[in-house]
Order: sequence, then structure tokens, then C-alpha cells
Amino acid sequence: MAFVLSLLMALVLVSYGPGGSLGCDLSQNHVLVGRKNIRLLGEMRRISPRFCLQDRKDFAFPQEMVEGGQLQEAQAISVLHEMLQQSFNLFHTERSSAAWDTTLLEQLRTGLHQQLDDLDACLGQVMGEEDSALGRTGPTLAMKRYFQGIHVYLQEKGYSDCAWETVRVEIMRSLSSSASLHKRLRMMDGGLNSS
Repeated sequence: MAFVLSLLMALVLVSYGPGGSLGCDLSQNHVLVGRKNIRLLGEMRRISPRFCLQDRKDFAFPQEMVEGGQLQEAQAISVLHEMLQQSFNLFHTERSSAAWDTTLLEQLRTGLHQQLDDLDACLGQVMGEEDSALGRTGPTLAMKRYFQGIHVYLQEKGYSDCAWETVRVEIMRSLSSSASLHKRLRMMDGGLNSS
């Protein structure tokens, strides 16, 4: 597990490196908050995932969508926003409060909220009223379905400690994968300021 966590952190550090702006005035602080959120998820571990092998599940994270090159800028930002919003919602429930250390949980909520605020500004820059349907179709809808599967899993498992541990690891993985999408956005021709 320590190796996997180290590997995830290395991926995040490379993907969120200096100059980590999406061209829409995301501050360096946004990058640091993203790193801290993943670190906090690592610190929130309460039990070893080895004890929860029977609860493992493939949540069908839309990896190819996040790491592939088929998303346009507005879609990519919408997907990132949806991922952060759904993560925030997941960890902002009464049941999550009972499952985690409240100090770490509050820090994670604050960090996710901060990143959402940053991306809200980006969404406003790249999405006009004609693009408002992006949240209801395609890649953003796939992200919503992914998180709906996580919610259903938690319900089916009775919000057990192992279910929450499985979800914590999954969210760490998904947020780490989102770093690839951030990186690709930075490399897109013209950035978001040309929109």
C-alpha cells in the first residue's frame, strides 16, 4: 500500500507541477490544494485495505475518458468540476462524518471546496449558456454515474468501515487520475484564455 501511495503521489506531483495553470488564472494555490487533498485522503486511512479485500469493487472509473484525448476544453473542465463536486458531496454527509477523523475530514472538505471555487471561474470562462447542457450529457454524465455507483455501494454495504475504506482508496485513485486531465488541459493549444 505504501508503494501505491508513493506512486500516486509521484503522479500527482508530476502532473500538478509548477506552472499548473489551466489558463484561467488558477493559482499555484489550486495546485497545492489538490496535492494536499490527496495527501489528506492518504492520512484518513483507518484500517488496512488488506482487511477489506472481500469488499473490493471495480467502480468502473471512466479512466479512458479522463486520460484519453477525446475531451474538448469545456468538457474537460466540466468533468473535473463534476469529479470535485461529487467528491465534496460524498465526504459532506452525516455518514461520512461518522466514518472519519473530523479534523482531517474538515480539511478535505475545505480543500475540495476551494478547488471547486477555482474551477467555477474556469467554467464561467469556457462555457457559455449554449454549453450548459454539457453537465447533462456525455463525459460529465459518465462521471455522475460513476459516483452514483459509489453511493449505491456504500448503501449496500451499510456504510461499513471497510466500505468507506474501499471508497477512500477509490477517490484517491480518481483524484490522482484527474491530474492527467489537468496536465492535458495545460497543454491544449491556446489555453482557456483564448476561448
